[in-house]
Amino acid sequence: MKYKSYVVFGLGKFGQAVVDKLIETGADVMVVDNDEETIEAYSSKVTVAVATDLTDADNIKALGISNIDCAIVAMGMSLEASIMCVMVSKECGVSQVVAKAGSKRMGDILEKIGADEIVYPEEESGIRTARRLLSSDFLEFFEIDEDTCIVEMKPKQEWIGKSLKELNLRKKYGINILSLNKGKIKGNVDPDEILTSDYTLLVMGNKKQIDRF
Repeated sequence: MKYKSYVVFGLGKFGQAVVDKLIETGADVMVVDNDEETIEAYSSKVTVAVATDLTDADNIKALGISNIDCAIVAMGMSLEASIMCVMVSKECGVSQVVAKAGSKRMGDILEKIGADEIVYPEEESGIRTARRLLSSDFLEFFEIDEDTCIVEMKPKQEWIGKSLKELNLRKKYGINILSLNKGKIKGNVDPDEILTSDYTLLVMGNKKQIDRF
């Protein structure tokens, strides 16, 4: 779901990556951090930039975030600040609060006090890296939900010279080919097109099926 307005608490690497992506979409973004230099760097890029102590509940309330649609709490290693930001955001009526956690224990705590979604960036990055390394065919791995993923890959050697109709990948592996392209994504997949080594495939399927595949 795309929200109209966001507040991002904490501008470490994760927080900055989130903010930069939100800015690209043209969303209204407020950023809050205790580092004045970092806030100054973002002051001309976002709607509002505030430097304040995020361990103080009164400081967070003073930000006036009651009309914000989504809060992202990005301090994965600062439990006190994360707790305050999650609690005050929910108290102020923010409908969706997403919190970064540095550990499962921290995630459990943030969830108990009101966070609607917990993200574990390092863990998720590690899983994506491991999947990519386990298969030299995989170029990228995208997680859609708990069960489903999309992988970008080169065709396996035994597929080259055959068409998708011949390979019958959906029946054999339970996967769907979303795109079959050379250089740029094509809207339609021609099942009779013959695969060559310079093709790239975008494949969607169940994670367990993809892992076996």
